[in-house]
Amino acid sequence: MAENTPQITGKNIALLVTDGVELPELSEPIAAIKAAGGTPSIVSPNEQSLQAMEGDWTHSEHFDVDVQLSDASAGDFDGLILPGGTLNADSLRIDEAAQRFVSAFFEAKKPVAAICHGPWILTEIDQVKGRRVTSFPSLKTDLTNSGAEWVDESAVVSDGLVTSRTPDDLEDFNHAFLTLVAQA
Repeated sequence: MAENTPQITGKNIALLVTDGVELPELSEPIAAIKAAGGTPSIVSPNEQSLQAMEGDWTHSEHFDVDVQLSDASAGDFDGLILPGGTLNADSLRIDEAAQRFVSAFFEAKKPVAAICHGPWILTEIDQVKGRRVTSFPSLKTDLTNSGAEWVDESAVVSDGLVTSRTPDDLEDFNHAFLTLVAQA
């Protein structure tokens, strides 16, 4: 991490994921949170563990679930990260408990970050209207149809929400999110 890494000591960050999460979009934010002094927690509808992927086809590492989604409360966290991975994001966007959990962060005005396919759930809970956002290019139409201004940039910050396009943007994504959490 760079010297100018924002410090978030004592802050708890939720990462909402399920099977099919894109490996670097989970592992790199976890490492960045730890390096900045924060505590990452994997929140999932899965009971014990989940399967990460490299792309959409190659199985990768398994991760232990720290908090089951049914037991999670936005009040226990200082921010939320929504990693991508097509399978992960598609499953979570139609999960009503996931929708309620993510909505609670916006209601509490806590920092939220979504990368790649992660912003999909934001269209389901009406949290992109009027915001500048980015994502994996295939979500451009969904986000635009939901009222967002879609831009092709590495990291976009709009009213407490950070969005990024792909794993190539993780350094900018992590820095922008950690900055929001440090300022909150």
